[in-house]
Amino acid sequence: MYPERVNHSTTSIDESQSLEKLYGSLLDQVPRLRSRESLRELSGGLTNRNLLVQNGQNKYVARISSNSSALLSIDRESEYQNSKIAAGVGIAAPVLDYLPGQGLLVIGYLEGRTYSAIDVAANLSKIAQSCRVLHSAPPFVRDFNMFEIQKSYLAIVRERGFRLPPDYHDFAEHLTQIHKALKILDEGTVPCNNDLLPGNFIDDGKKIWLIDYEYSGNNDACFELGNIWAEAFLELEQLEELITAYYGEGRPEKFARAWLQALLAKYGWTLWASIQSSISELDFDFWSWGMEKYQLAQTEFSSEMFRQMLRQVTEK
Repeated sequence: MYPERVNHSTTSIDESQSLEKLYGSLLDQVPRLRSRESLRELSGGLTNRNLLVQNGQNKYVARISSNSSALLSIDRESEYQNSKIAAGVGIAAPVLDYLPGQGLLVIGYLEGRTYSAIDVAANLSKIAQSCRVLHSAPPFVRDFNMFEIQKSYLAIVRERGFRLPPDYHDFAEHLTQIHKALKILDEGTVPCNNDLLPGNFIDDGKKIWLIDYEYSGNNDACFELGNIWAEAFLELEQLEELITAYYGEGRPEKFARAWLQALLAKYGWTLWASIQSSISELDFDFWSWGMEKYQLAQTEFSSEMFRQMLRQVTEK
């Protein structure tokens, strides 16, 4: 989970030399990366750095993780294994090399256009199709449960004295209500990316690839769909469009499920931002980013829509 960070496609000689100084010895441990002709940083990456390594016509992406991954509920071994599973069904980049314990994952470079929120809104049917491909893959090696992750984040924030949004605990009972309601028509879990913000879609003109499996795990498909909708800040009608495209028909109970899962995600990712604002060395205002999500969650928890969705999610 990270907000999009823009990094232009051109890299100065000084920047390239700086990347070589920082990561050259690590990259040299992977034979296919040793004879590199160019090295530049790709956009995104507030929990890892993504480097484009080019050797002739061959392009590779080296994902280098930070030391804060564990605090953010990222398991790099699971990311590696799940990336291979997703690649195996043809929806993620091929996994080429992995150095366990050193935070380096090497994947193939996908040629295509990275999405913006506007692109997500315009391609919901194709996105639903790609999600169905991922969700039909063999099970991932671990589960992802935002109820549990939110508790873990909250424990970290408390234990380390990190900033807690005002009145955050006031919505604990709302979370309990969501948990009880979702159990009623629970259909189990499928392999999910769990972090499909717009920048994690790459369109090659034929299909949409799903990238970045840091938070991947077996989860409710409606968490995936609701999180896509929320991360792109789409209109309510577009959540209905996404649900209909995914299930092949209108499903009011799934619409409610995705809406509630999106609310749960906002509430949980708020604490992710609190942790990042305390530990990250990057020049980014994580706190303001998280508070934006929290303010949306506060409004939705207090709305008539919340009460309606709690009823609708239990009625098939």
